[in-house]
Amino acid sequence: MTKLSPFRYFKTSPEIIRLAVMLYVRFPLSLRNVEDLLHERGIDVSHEAVRFWWHRFGPMFAAEIRKRRTEGMRSSRWRWHLDEMFVKINGERHYLWRAVDHEGEVLESFVTKRRDKKAALKFLRKAMKRHGRPEVIVTDRLRSYGAALKEIDAGHRRETGRWLNNRAENSHLPFRRRERAMLRFRRMRSLQKFAAVHASVYNHFNQERSLTSRANFKQNRAAALTEWRNLCTA
Repeated sequence: MTKLSPFRYFKTSPEIIRLAVMLYVRFPLSLRNVEDLLHERGIDVSHEAVRFWWHRFGPMFAAEIRKRRTEGMRSSRWRWHLDEMFVKINGERHYLWRAVDHEGEVLESFVTKRRDKKAALKFLRKAMKRHGRPEVIVTDRLRSYGAALKEIDAGHRRETGRWLNNRAENSHLPFRRRERAMLRFRRMRSLQKFAAVHASVYNHFNQERSLTSRANFKQNRAAALTEWRNLCTA
């Protein structure tokens, strides 16, 4: 059976839709910023069209990226860094739990209203169901982590200490920049959706340019862009 293209009912070309979604998710731009950038390239679309494309195709692109990367990321089971960050939704504090591996790949994102054992346990089970159990789990001194890890018989894998969790702390920065550009979030559902998509897109284009030569960086960047342009092709 022939796979139907997800772009089949759209008048705009898939190349333009992929470009708009990439600009909006990858860079700290507003919907109107993306509209202006596309206009400079001779593409006349409204910011509402960009909003619709992002909601329709963002999770689809992220799911395909995640599927491809998860299949070949067995090394991510070595060491995880777990941390939670505060995010306000309509003035109310929520928590975005995030799991990062030793190379800075964002493995999982999960939004909750509380920061207790139940929330930590749900987050850990979700991450381990998709990526397997890591050998070492680095966390801060939050007691919820210890209680949740004991619940799943992984307390002996936990490590805590000053500066040990800098990998997770630094991984929050790209999302914080993106959050400011979006002027916060209004619903838990929209935060969960954007955090998951942003993590996949960030992983896809993050080349760690400071750790490689300029020639290798250019080659990897071109390969990532080519792969992005081929997402969801029939």
